[in-house]
Amino acid sequence: MPAQAGILAPRPTRWPRVAVARRPFVVAAVGIGLLLLALVAGIAAGSVAIAPGDTLGILGRRLLGLDLARTWSAAEETIVMDIRLPRVLTAMVVGGGLAVAGAAFQGLLRNPLADPYVLGTASGAALGAAIAVLIPVRVLFLQFGLIHALAFLGALASVFVVYRLSRVGASAPMTSLLLTGYAVGSLLAAGLAMAMYLSGTGLRQIFAYLLGGFEASSWGRLAVAVPLIVLASLAILLRARSLNGMLLGEEAAAHLGVDVRRERALLLALASLATAASVAISGLIGFVGLVAPHVVRLLVGPNARLVLPLAALLGASLMVGADLVARLLGEIPVGVVTAVIGAPFFLAILRRARSGYEL
Repeated sequence: MPAQAGILAPRPTRWPRVAVARRPFVVAAVGIGLLLLALVAGIAAGSVAIAPGDTLGILGRRLLGLDLARTWSAAEETIVMDIRLPRVLTAMVVGGGLAVAGAAFQGLLRNPLADPYVLGTASGAALGAAIAVLIPVRVLFLQFGLIHALAFLGALASVFVVYRLSRVGASAPMTSLLLTGYAVGSLLAAGLAMAMYLSGTGLRQIFAYLLGGFEASSWGRLAVAVPLIVLASLAILLRARSLNGMLLGEEAAAHLGVDVRRERALLLALASLATAASVAISGLIGFVGLVAPHVVRLLVGPNARLVLPLAALLGASLMVGADLVARLLGEIPVGVVTAVIGAPFFLAILRRARSGYEL
């Protein structure tokens, strides 16, 4: 079966049926444990190390109102609450949002190699950010600058253009979407190259956005982006039944009572919104939205009701871990860490699963 139309087909397992039935709960428990561990480690570790006990004490005192004895300094409390906690929460939300969007695109396109940037979202966001660097105006509203605003608008605009250009009659076939996304992405990449050529001293700022990172995270940016990412991700989860139908093909989904045209447009819009809001505050960070849903699908099967929430857990944990590694290595871009870790890991998964899954 060709890769573009491929769909994961789980191989027969040798484990007892009871163990297979419990596997999603085991994966969920492990995912929650990893996320909590990543949360504490991401807040405690850094250039100024804070003991895990003090980290938990600060969080319990400030967030839960617990009357705990102070064993930490005021400076450590400021570091935890004003610098590291918003950064870690931003990484969690962005990682979870990209993972859910990646799972949605993989289900819609019936291609496990699809990622959240498949429809030109990354190219549109990058071009928007580059244009913002070229504009000699600096605007700051709710801790969002022109770069974030134009990156968000560029990501959404690219998806809208791809969808409109790919329409054949009243619908947009998946193959047409992919090809149009590739063509529009190439055109936007050319525009980005020209913007980088003209940027002069702003080239470093453009590169910083292209490689992604969370060093500029704040409570204000988190408050604006979280509702968009979380609500879009929850709306995708509520349409898990439609996504499951899409996995069987559009004709089979229609026979199951799914309004294919409407649900496909809604899922594309919601996944694109989650991706655009994520890249607006973090820059372009690859592989998390590709690897997380694929790993979960290998563990629990293709059921979107399981894949979507578990992918969100794994994506959030991976992003927080990558951000922690980036900080410990001297604030290198997070996108570099995810590429170095994600690419070999994904190749290993593909090699191991080659005999049991057809792509």
